[in-house]
Amino acid sequence: MKDARLKEIRRRLCGELDRIISWWGKHSVDQQYGGFHGRILFDNTVVAGAPKGIILNSRILWSFSAVYRFTPQPELRDLAHRSFEYLVQFFYDREYGGFYWQLDPQGRPIETRKQIYAQAFALYGLAEYVQAFQSEDALNLAQSVYRDIEQYSRDHDRRGYFEGYDSHWNLLADLRLSERDANEKKTMNTHLHILEAYTNLYRTAPDDQLGSALNELIRIFLDQIIDPASSHCGLFFDENWTLRSETISFGHEIEAAWLLCEAAEAIGVSELTGEVRKVAVKIADRTLKEGLAADGSLFYEQTGAVLNTDRHWWPQAEAMVGFMNAFEITGEKHYLEVAFGLWDFIEQKIVNREYGEWYWSVRADGKPNTRDDKLGFWKAPYHNSRGCLEMIRRLDRADAL
Repeated sequence: MKDARLKEIRRRLCGELDRIISWWGKHSVDQQYGGFHGRILFDNTVVAGAPKGIILNSRILWSFSAVYRFTPQPELRDLAHRSFEYLVQFFYDREYGGFYWQLDPQGRPIETRKQIYAQAFALYGLAEYVQAFQSEDALNLAQSVYRDIEQYSRDHDRRGYFEGYDSHWNLLADLRLSERDANEKKTMNTHLHILEAYTNLYRTAPDDQLGSALNELIRIFLDQIIDPASSHCGLFFDENWTLRSETISFGHEIEAAWLLCEAAEAIGVSELTGEVRKVAVKIADRTLKEGLAADGSLFYEQTGAVLNTDRHWWPQAEAMVGFMNAFEITGEKHYLEVAFGLWDFIEQKIVNREYGEWYWSVRADGKPNTRDDKLGFWKAPYHNSRGCLEMIRRLDRADAL
């Protein structure tokens, strides 16, 4: 599909990807204690004494490795190596396996619980690092993490994966990722990120057992998590897959739509891929109807009749890719227009032009949120750099048609 806009938007995406990664290369490195800072405010102020979290550091590993694969540069290589080495030296539990939740600034464990969500992100980053640098050590560690998830977390009787464990792999009483989450044994969020991690590991080192586990994860989404009537995803479940939440997370749903397609395509079962693609388009249609604001951005979430109209940074990036994915499946150009509208909103409202990188969120009145972090436990270069990378690749495919 030859279209001058494709090249123009690709150029802008490449420029923003470069700005994102340049910001992280310049501001995130902790020269005093090693690794990367634990927290930076919206105006690039480093918060002294901030702890360091596994989610941030796993996502940093993925991001520098992924962008290096796209555009190999010595500084990206060095940052990816720095991230891998810090993760292995400080976050990894050499005695019992798995990755700790949080360290103090000096790299000493202060929260040793092992959330499966976090193990999945570590696996996701490690697999990307292997693809970038062909590291046997990283591959061995990635496969060890995969085995730990399967051994300790998988529920073979009722399907799926349990949420969290202590350092000795005993199931926790408090399973929540954060205070805003429900304390339930199974969640859509954790299953989504196991799915993306297993997909990336399968691309790196295909294996029949891994492929079977990935196939089962896709079926869990189709059979348990996605409501066939509404195309919404349940967020929190008990061990028997009884739904325990009424919240709709627009960002998670549209992210799941394209990640499920990636997973099905990776294992190469044509019937499953066809089924997943149909579901992905239904999710895109529902998101378009209920979650898209008049200005082309994506609302955060809805609980009952209460709509949270904040526009967080990461759902904008995921929705952009999710609607581009729907366009690729169907060829219907209105999905492409929605993806481009999201990109326009990101450029105009989410990118922090003064200090670099992206704001955490923008309110309904268009004013940016300057309270929350630029870099922090949950704020990393993963969603925005991945959004740019995915859009660039997909625009290249569209332009080749």
